[in-house]
Amino acid sequence: MVTEESRTGDRYHHGNLRAALLDSALDVLTESGVAGFSMREAARRAGVSQSAPKHHFGDARGLLGALATRAYRQLCERLEAVELSERDVSERVAALALEYVAFARDNRALFDLMWRMTQFDYNDPELAEQKHRALRALDRVLRGTDAAPTSGEDPPLVQSYAVWSLVHGYTTLALEGAIDEEAADPLASDLLPAMLRLVDVHPSDRR
Repeated sequence: MVTEESRTGDRYHHGNLRAALLDSALDVLTESGVAGFSMREAARRAGVSQSAPKHHFGDARGLLGALATRAYRQLCERLEAVELSERDVSERVAALALEYVAFARDNRALFDLMWRMTQFDYNDPELAEQKHRALRALDRVLRGTDAAPTSGEDPPLVQSYAVWSLVHGYTTLALEGAIDEEAADPLASDLLPAMLRLVDVHPSDRR
């Protein structure tokens, strides 16, 4: 949150106000969910006028989009920080998968928002870059850090999309309690590692 040192009297510095609004928006999102989100309430909690968020985000869709972008960035930072040295490809994929699940568990409201494509501009360039960055983190594990860049439906990306779909599907179902109900923590379940063992992950075509 914004510290007292970042204020001038009762007013935020321009850059800190944007961050403060994102923080207050996250508080509202966590408590009320996407359906109950209110930009006015976010402004109230940030201690600014109801019109202040419009100068930075335009409307509620813009504010939620900025929050989703920050969430993708945080996910990418966690995935990229996973220690992968001296592990084979299956172990590296499993490590990234568990970090993905951990992020979702630790940030339920943000994780839910990230996939609500109708709630913000899903094609925003900065948001799109962070989405692709997340996929690249997995793609580098499967194809190697020196693999040529790919995009769209290129065959080398199929394996990465398959693994991501499996991990995301497990994460969504586990957080909703739809599978492995005996495991209170989705990270404590043996189901995801067992599912990943069924996938033939291997360094794919690097072209």
